[in-house]
Amino acid sequence: MNLQQAQDTMQAAGFYLLRDRDATGQNRFQVNDRNWIVTRQEPPADQTLPISTVVTLWAKKIGE
Repeated sequence: MNLQQAQDTMQAAGFYLLRDRDATGQNRFQVNDRNWIVTRQEPPADQTLPISTVVTLWAKKIGE
């Protein structure tokens, strides 16, 4: 799932406290979210959490 889709999905579920990070460790900014693929999230998706939880989406550019 690309970063934009992930953000849209999280917001549709009521989560608005979202952070995104470069999964490669290069600390790049995700300017065009559709060009980035989510590799993981914290906390993991298999948990039931309050919507006040800050969710971090780790992504890398497509093709990396």
